[in-house]
Amino acid sequence: MAAITLHRLGKVYPGGVRALDALDLAIADGEFFALLGPSGCGKTTLLRTIAGLEVATEGTVRIGDRDVTDLQPGRRDVAMVFQDYALFPHMTVEENIGYPLRIKKVPRAARHDKATETAAELGLTGLLDRRPGQLSGGQQQRVALARAMACHPQVFLLDEPLSNLDARLRLEARTFLKRLQRELGVTCVFVTHDQAEALALADRIAVLESGRIRQVGTPVEVFRQPANTFVAGFIGSTPMNLLDAEVAGDAVLVAGARLPLPAPVRALVADGDRVVYGVRPEYLDLHPAPVPGALAGRVVVVENLGSSSLVSLDLPGPDGAAGAGLQVVVPEGREPAIGSTGWAVPRDGRSLVYRNGELLHATEPAGATTDPAHAVGPAADSSVTDSPVTDSPVTDSPVTDSSVTGSSVTDSPVGGSVPAGGAVAGSAAGSGAAGGPA
Repeated sequence: MAAITLHRLGKVYPGGVRALDALDLAIADGEFFALLGPSGCGKTTLLRTIAGLEVATEGTVRIGDRDVTDLQPGRRDVAMVFQDYALFPHMTVEENIGYPLRIKKVPRAARHDKATETAAELGLTGLLDRRPGQLSGGQQQRVALARAMACHPQVFLLDEPLSNLDARLRLEARTFLKRLQRELGVTCVFVTHDQAEALALADRIAVLESGRIRQVGTPVEVFRQPANTFVAGFIGSTPMNLLDAEVAGDAVLVAGARLPLPAPVRALVADGDRVVYGVRPEYLDLHPAPVPGALAGRVVVVENLGSSSLVSLDLPGPDGAAGAGLQVVVPEGREPAIGSTGWAVPRDGRSLVYRNGELLHATEPAGATTDPAHAVGPAADSSVTDSPVTDSPVTDSPVTDSSVTGSSVTDSPVGGSVPAGGAVAGSAAGSGAAGGPA
């Protein structure tokens, strides 16, 4: 197993489109690390650059003690599982699992033994003679993982492997993936745009925007202490409420309400400063009658979430017009009536204050800090990159000719739409070889 270290890594496509902007990142040996961000942020490009499927324009990639920046994918000792699994439709499960070993010219008997052993670990023993078209989505996912495991790579690279599953299978697969990674102890980099997946699976998360890392931290840190308003608005099943505010002594004025200013922030701001007041819907308590220190608003939408409900309120704006919206999560059975007035009170220690888009103060977890350093290692609590903002759009990258098999790469893909690879594992001529900043 091995750590991954990226230093000033950049990727620029023809036409000057910058997909990765001087990234510094350290992923610890045995860590389950998530790359999270919206479509087009560069997370898939970053994963493919680690794998060697994209060539870095600048910077270095190290896996363990080796600089692999200029190495072919097959020499990096990594295994990749793609979004569509990229199984060979004309091969059986056993043949798919053993394909990376076939590329390495491992004898047939040894391939059979290894495929059988790996299949047993993932509950696929009874499916070895079936073809991918005879498998469910969850079974196909396990075959793709088995193919990646067969070559014992130092690093697993997973590109949204759960996105093709239905909701129930995704939950089951999340638990399965986390248990598998713990048992194998292998370094795992997981790309997703689903915040719930990242929060549930990862030891640490890097949040990307426009080819830059905006924050790195544990799921708790990223959820409770978003380092900037982008992360605050992106992380969580319900985005953080971000409200324009003005400092007034030891308080902030927000939508006609006077709310306490967190004590550590008071020395960093002055009366009249314009700031952004942030609080998550989960950290607001809704009352049916006026209470001190509350945001008052008219209830406009109530969304049933099962064991709770999400209530949307319109806060008052200038001259009595409707102002900003506010969302509050309330327990089951305490939903207010549409059109009624509700008073939302932030819980102590759960509000955040931002200035110029950057966090001024965080209260949870105790002792955590936001390090503005560009680089981050596994011991850091959280970090924010300071690379300059780039206005270049992120677009799809051109198709590459390489296709990946196991931990090795074949230079000639298996024709048409037939997958051209196994595990750096399982690229297809369509999905594994073609990629773009996503």
